[in-house]
Amino acid sequence: MGKFVNRSCAAILFLFLLVWSSSGLAAEENLLGVYGREGAQFLIRERSGELELLYKAENKEGHEFASYCSYPLRKGADGSYELLLFGPAQQTQAKVRFFYDAAQRVTGVLLGEKRYGKQSFAQEEGKTFRIQPQLPLAGLRQKALQAKMPVEEGAFLKPDLVELKNMDASLQLDIRYATDNNFMGMPLYEEGRAFLQRPAAEALVRVNQALKKYGYGLIIYDAYRPWYVTKMFWDATPEAQKVFVADPAKGSRHNRGGAVDIGLYSRKTGQSVDMGSGYDEFSLRAFSWYPGGNSVQRERRELLRLLMAGEGFAVYPEEWWHFDYAAWRSYPLLNVPFHEL
Repeated sequence: MGKFVNRSCAAILFLFLLVWSSSGLAAEENLLGVYGREGAQFLIRERSGELELLYKAENKEGHEFASYCSYPLRKGADGSYELLLFGPAQQTQAKVRFFYDAAQRVTGVLLGEKRYGKQSFAQEEGKTFRIQPQLPLAGLRQKALQAKMPVEEGAFLKPDLVELKNMDASLQLDIRYATDNNFMGMPLYEEGRAFLQRPAAEALVRVNQALKKYGYGLIIYDAYRPWYVTKMFWDATPEAQKVFVADPAKGSRHNRGGAVDIGLYSRKTGQSVDMGSGYDEFSLRAFSWYPGGNSVQRERRELLRLLMAGEGFAVYPEEWWHFDYAAWRSYPLLNVPFHEL
């Protein structure tokens, strides 16, 4: 029953996506983004062909913009914008002025009497997000290979890792960790291959086939990951960004062959499509519930979530691209390099 509901919802979402993608939103795309800094931060997004300003509301989880208040932002005849603020007793209007650089990119906005800078992201500049490593990269691999995996107790299923490309040739591979095009800036895998435990791999193939009718296919960024690579991530990542990497003392779901990092590509062009942030982007935009960007980006994320949920995968809240298979806990931590599989 769950699969039927999810796929039905996905079909409805796709109809909305078609409407939004043909509504001519590109003209104001430059205005969308994150403005200000933590403590005085807001988003400007597109919804139903209109601009909205989102203020963060307080919430128990403490996540940025997990709850928010939204206000319409309307363009006047003179090209300026007005922010419509609806209060319990009155409605007020305030002028909103955007600032641009020489290339006509938005750099900030004047809201009321205060100016807020627009945050920039690596993806928007055609770059890959990079961290500032806390340890020299040269010795990370040697240290990780010499480290010992945590000892686990309990009964586990026998691993049965299968290569995804052998399961469905239409799956695209973009294994970033086999190149230097990743957040670490160095190759971490010796080969650009992807493996999952067999039940998870079979479920992923079903998702890829279901995406055909929407014009999409799956890109695989990462799947099974040897434990020593998780150790390298942890040792190199700054403390404030460790929410995006797994603690090697507990191990990663990737280490069990029960997690996969994915995106969408267009079956018409063969190119990846914009999902609202770059892969492995350690930012607010990476969160699965991020409400910013445009309708097309948000609907693509939702389509992917629905189809994956229908096959037993749950999205990781901090990363829209990361999905865990329901039975990931049933498999042991593994540290087998690709060439031995």
